[in-house]
Amino acid sequence: MMKLILFGDAVPAGFPSPAEDYKEDALSLDEHLISHPAATYLARASGDSMQGVGIYDQDLLVIDRSLTPRSGHVVIAAVDGELCCKQIDVEGKRLVSANKDYAPILLSEEQDVVIEGVVKASIRYHWSG
Repeated sequence: MMKLILFGDAVPAGFPSPAEDYKEDALSLDEHLISHPAATYLARASGDSMQGVGIYDQDLLVIDRSLTPRSGHVVIAAVDGELCCKQIDVEGKRLVSANKDYAPILLSEEQDVVIEGVVKASIRYHWSG
């Protein structure tokens, strides 16, 4: 496990503020992002259907199989063998995109639907060196 430095103050994304030299602590990304290691896996997002919740094409998704999906959670689902990343609407029995250009996937008893896990976090790369 590798621990990285975590600064005590948030870094402004607007106007700069006076520099702070205060380092809060060390942070392990695996401890921060992964609560259940044996039930967690990673996958890459593909497409633009989840941009409304901040998931973009090629983002790295941290998925936890041990979490119980609730309405509004982003999940990885296998619908008739095809994987997708959508928000789940438990009461409405459907999977919903976070992009209005995509229709919801209505779930029926005839379909084979397996929720493969809840997306706990997404990681976006800003540098491609």
